[in-house]
Amino acid sequence: MARILVIDDDRKLRDVMSRALERAGHTVFEADDGAAGIRLYREHGPDLVITDIFMPERDGLQTIVQLRREFTGVKIIAISGGDQSGSLDFREHAEVLGASRTLRKPFDKAELVKIVHELLGEASPGSPSQES
Repeated sequence: MARILVIDDDRKLRDVMSRALERAGHTVFEADDGAAGIRLYREHGPDLVITDIFMPERDGLQTIVQLRREFTGVKIIAISGGDQSGSLDFREHAEVLGASRTLRKPFDKAELVKIVHELLGEASPGSPSQES
């Protein structure tokens, strides 16, 4: 179906997202920070990027800005549970900077897959076809 790049410094969450997306028929590439994600995007040109907002090295907001600058049509889902205290929520900032959609952690895997399919213009498995 689609090639998806998942960028998150939390290995367990990357694994969960990757497995859910692969079960939905997608090919998944993984990166643990924004810099690695940008390199993988340049190599593989995925159809969609899912990025955490809070990461060491290059955070998700910086990653969104760079992806939008270099690849204007890229579809991006920004995810965040807030800062370490859980109080700061930068999902609105991510949308202003170019994220197509946002998700708040924790989120349901089915919700993630549904949003991915909506952004790609595909019907989710088991749902009626969507018009584009």
